Amino acid sequence: MHSLSGGGHVEPSFSSLGLVVKLKLGIFFASMISVSCFLALGLLSSTATGSGLPPAGIPGSIQRNLVEPRRSEPLKRSTGVNEQTCTAPPGAESNLRSNTHSFTFTLGSVSPLWLSWVGEGSGVLLVLTTFQVPLFMMRFGQSNLYRSEDYGKTFKDVSHLINHTFVHSEFGIASSPDNSGKVILVGEVSEIGGARLFRSQDFGLTFVPTDLPFEPLFQIQYNPGDCNTLLSLSITSDLWLSEDFGATWRKIHDSACMVRWGPKNSIYITTNYNGSCNDKGMLALRKTTDYGQTFKTIATRVYSFILGGKFLIASIMTGKGTQRVIHVSVDGGEVWNMAQLPIIDPEQFYSVLEADQDLIFIHVDDPGDSGVGTIYVSDDRGIVFSKSLERNIYTTTGGDTDFTTVKSLRGVYMTTVLTEDGTMETMITFDQGGRWQTLHGPKNSHCDSGTSTNRPITCRLHIHASYSTTLKMNVPSLPYSQPNAVGLILAHGSVGDGESALSPNVYVSDDGGYSWFLALTGPHHYEILDSGALLLAVEHTNSPVNQIKFSTNEGQCWNIYNFTNDPLYFGAIVSEPGFRSMNVSLWGYRNRKKIVITIDFRMLLTRDCTEKDYVQWMAHSTDPNGLQDGCVLGYKETFLRLRKDSVCWNGRDYAVAKKLAPCTCTMDDYHCDFGYYRRENSSECVEQEEMIGRPLEFCLNGTAEQLQTSGYRKIPGDQCEGGFQPTRKEIELKRICTSNLLHQNSPSETSSPNAAIIVMIVIVILLMSGVAGVWLVKKYVCGGRFLVHRYSVMREHIEANKIEEVDDVDTQNVETGKAQYNEDSDQDLLE
Repeated sequence: MHSLSGGGHVEPSFSSLGLVVKLKLGIFFASMISVSCFLALGLLSSTATGSGLPPAGIPGSIQRNLVEPRRSEPLKRSTGVNEQTCTAPPGAESNLRSNTHSFTFTLGSVSPLWLSWVGEGSGVLLVLTTFQVPLFMMRFGQSNLYRSEDYGKTFKDVSHLINHTFVHSEFGIASSPDNSGKVILVGEVSEIGGARLFRSQDFGLTFVPTDLPFEPLFQIQYNPGDCNTLLSLSITSDLWLSEDFGATWRKIHDSACMVRWGPKNSIYITTNYNGSCNDKGMLALRKTTDYGQTFKTIATRVYSFILGGKFLIASIMTGKGTQRVIHVSVDGGEVWNMAQLPIIDPEQFYSVLEADQDLIFIHVDDPGDSGVGTIYVSDDRGIVFSKSLERNIYTTTGGDTDFTTVKSLRGVYMTTVLTEDGTMETMITFDQGGRWQTLHGPKNSHCDSGTSTNRPITCRLHIHASYSTTLKMNVPSLPYSQPNAVGLILAHGSVGDGESALSPNVYVSDDGGYSWFLALTGPHHYEILDSGALLLAVEHTNSPVNQIKFSTNEGQCWNIYNFTNDPLYFGAIVSEPGFRSMNVSLWGYRNRKKIVITIDFRMLLTRDCTEKDYVQWMAHSTDPNGLQDGCVLGYKETFLRLRKDSVCWNGRDYAVAKKLAPCTCTMDDYHCDFGYYRRENSSECVEQEEMIGRPLEFCLNGTAEQLQTSGYRKIPGDQCEGGFQPTRKEIELKRICTSNLLHQNSPSETSSPNAAIIVMIVIVILLMSGVAGVWLVKKYVCGGRFLVHRYSVMREHIEANKIEEVDDVDTQNVETGKAQYNEDSDQDLLE
């Protein structure tokens, strides 16, 4: 999961749907939200948390106000962070001034506003404003729609295309993720109910109205594989499907709770036979591969489920109170395996932090409501997990964690741990959780006095992410990276103790997190344009602003451009999704009017990049003289990166160029195996004390397996060759094992395939011995209980190979305080 919540930049784990900015109740909220195509909550992209704004005004009429910006002060250098001299590109001042455009929405701050890009490279933006007031027993509302086809430089009021129909703010604008120009708006037909769908297939140039036979509960979802197919859940929990882009609809399921698009046009839903979606743990997980013509139940007693990469992950109730265990499938739910993880007790929770084609990161909460837990990392099957990092911070309310996927370099993740002395510390891994280490101190920064504690001064850098936003710290943007900007990371951080944490600075890493330098003093909103060739920043302050800072050398020095002589209260910096744009829009508030100022930076970079502008750069290189230098996950990667002194345009067709070279296997190419761990600052895996002498058994595809290991298993995705090859084998024990926690029958039924087999065996025994048969029937059949093989040696208080009884169905719906607060943490937290 990428960062999971909060303002700023949030990197997606699924395909990006575009950009939405919502400004409401006098505060500008702009959040970079990337979601999967099956969520389809609107086009989402980069955002920033709003500053303090003046009191709200009264909505007025919409006025078109296109003005030429007044002459601003000459470009100047940002106040001294780095020593080198910043020289602006020739003609930068006049080029930027002639490519700055302003538009005013005279709405007042009480009106929500949504902005959505339609297609990549089309230049089309749609802006939707809504206004609603209660009127006696009814409510009155209307929406206005604006369209720009020049990247936000000019807008045209096209409200007549939707007849000013009121669009609920929770729906907003939904553009298709395939950049085909499809757009959906869901409007309210009347005050007493009814919904109307407005559909466009020409980038919002025209809309076709269609009355819906249901009222949607949330935004309609596009099929990631075919955006003509739409899915929607109604307010009465019925599931509806359209195969002709919303022209006609048919109901395909009743009483659906959670809905997700899966691969190859599959649909996954949870449903409850009792008709209540609030009964967590009593849900059935169902799947259809023929657009709802048939459904198959693939799991029951489901608490929640997620889809990530090749994995389908479900949280299943054990039948003992609210305890639950994690099951994983790699074939869409046909075959399930129980993940070798600690059982989740009622006062605990778990969260899937990341799931891709290689592995799964899972946070398991520590007992005792401590706010910290352990990160486990899986093998390539998602079954055998090992400890990766302890004391990972995860809020007990709201589900906020600093776990961040660094998109600019493979295998890199950051998170925050709580040290034994109660301080927070950022940890980083470069090998997909094999080893973690603290960040080095920035090259050009010094620690503060450290007088607030008795701890010795340490110059380690601490990165502020989602957890800091829950503490209401001055962090307007989350850590930010892009796949096309190789090695580049922007983040707010502080060094040492004390005051530096109260007003974090902006730090930049250009090597994927190995080293950092101070780029900007104080908190800022920031953006990456043109695949890293241009960085932008606006100071985060409660005062009006009129300056934007830009850097053409990956943040080493900055120039300032005054984009207006009439400062505004800043709300958000917004760029086109896809990270290749050169246009940026600054949203703000001035004189009770919402303002958007669009700046085209294309003419700032006056020439296209050539081969001479790029230099070879080896990722993960820390010792150029070492034979293993740059070897991470079994191979070296050498990239062509833009020279820092080259001021040129990468362009929309830019693609990262790299070459690979295999490496010899070492201990660093292995995770510690199940039951083993690494001591701090050591590559050697040693056996956990509680596991010494215990057989390592687990259930794989219905067969008991015994693991014989020297403590190492290769990291998923690692491509090393030869060298260190530890012994490891899985021995089939010729013994059938199943998880009776996962039935494909209704939860109201007590029978199961296992129970049927046992009954057949009992009948045979009865024929052979009446007395023994009567005893068996009385104990196992009449009592409604059956044998369960508890095969996970990681379960607390359960001996390996022990046979014990467990209830088939948990009929109670007990919610603890923490489970209630973190129920979403068991759901789709991959962003």
